Amino acid sequence: MCQKRAIFKPMTEAERQDLKQKCGGSWKLVLRFLLAGEACCRRENSQAIAGPGHSIAVTSKGVVYSFGSNSSGQLGHGTTEEEWRPRPIRSLQGIRIIQAAAGAGRTMLISDAGQVYAFGKDSFGEAEYGVQGTKLVTSPQLVESLKNIFVVQAAIGNFFTAVLSREGRVYTFSWGNDARLGHHTEPNDVEPHPLLGTLENIPVVQIAAGYCYLLALACQPSGMAVYSVGCGLGGKLGHGSRTDEKHPRLIEQFQLLNLQPVVVAAGAWHAAVVGQDGRVCTWGWGRYGCLGHGNEECESVPKVVQALNDVKAIHVATGDYTTFVVSEDGDVYSFGCGESASLGHNAIADGQGNRHANVLTPQLVTSLKQVNERVVQISLTNSIYWNAHTFALTESGKLYAFGAGDKGQLGIELVNNQTERGNPERVDIDLS
Repeated sequence: MCQKRAIFKPMTEAERQDLKQKCGGSWKLVLRFLLAGEACCRRENSQAIAGPGHSIAVTSKGVVYSFGSNSSGQLGHGTTEEEWRPRPIRSLQGIRIIQAAAGAGRTMLISDAGQVYAFGKDSFGEAEYGVQGTKLVTSPQLVESLKNIFVVQAAIGNFFTAVLSREGRVYTFSWGNDARLGHHTEPNDVEPHPLLGTLENIPVVQIAAGYCYLLALACQPSGMAVYSVGCGLGGKLGHGSRTDEKHPRLIEQFQLLNLQPVVVAAGAWHAAVVGQDGRVCTWGWGRYGCLGHGNEECESVPKVVQALNDVKAIHVATGDYTTFVVSEDGDVYSFGCGESASLGHNAIADGQGNRHANVLTPQLVTSLKQVNERVVQISLTNSIYWNAHTFALTESGKLYAFGAGDKGQLGIELVNNQTERGNPERVDIDLS
């Protein structure tokens, strides 16, 4: 059964045995590791990424489309001109992409051969502020420093980038020079450094990056676990305090809640997890109600979202003070900051017609019910300083967009000086 999995097939016998030992010594645990990674990251499936100002869409066949802001060449078309319609990246012809990540002015793509292509600002770190990355790369280029690592996922956070190898090892770039991730690097360091500490011998199946912190979903013999490392402001590391962690530390609260995490999401200042039983936990900075607990309080340890008790969740996505949850039935719930209509609640809810109102508890996104199809993935902008937009991907590969579209990031032509769309609208692209 392991041999049927795409990531396992090309491994040498020695690599397979190493993975077996890392997973706890049994092929059953290896299979659990492989299946868990496929489930939470949509690897080998179609996906859409709502980046800060630009968007990436990957078809199930591995073809990549990009659109939106392109001031740094982050669309990969060899130019710096905005694109208002999805356009395939021609130079990738013949290369099958299985995963994508988008940051401010930067894009990374992972191929089925484990190679990483990057374009946009030539920096792994502070791309947002123009401090680095003066050289622009306008077409996909192979990241030379990762050539000897078979990569299956990338995550772009603020000030750093992380990648995950098929063996479940995490590497980071450019976390600054004060050992915030257990290794000393310069801010413009382009060499990958393995994440040191407890995760060196525990395979990771998913990584999620936020504002100066990283979450890792790890596959332990005793079950799934979440580790966090980095900046602890707002309690977003989940350890009951606001202190920074230089090395990955286990979030113990899930054991107390008797919850097996299966998906992790790292927003700019808050985080979320979906459990195997469909429960959703959130923690961190609760501004605008992004934690869904009915208030704007911070939570320094994961807390179950009680308002979703009757919902079995399968997917969660977080942004800059916004959260989306997808249920087993394909229903979508959202809460948090209502700016740029990115929550999808375009109804006259407060009598004033204020569709930008903040939402403190999960609300059904009724506008997506009209799609008459199960939603399988939500992606939303996860970067501060940007107007947010959101994608909803359906089971059959249809893509719907709403929120800010001032740079063309919705993939939809806006008319009459519009800058956003409040209702989900079909993007002219087939991701099946």
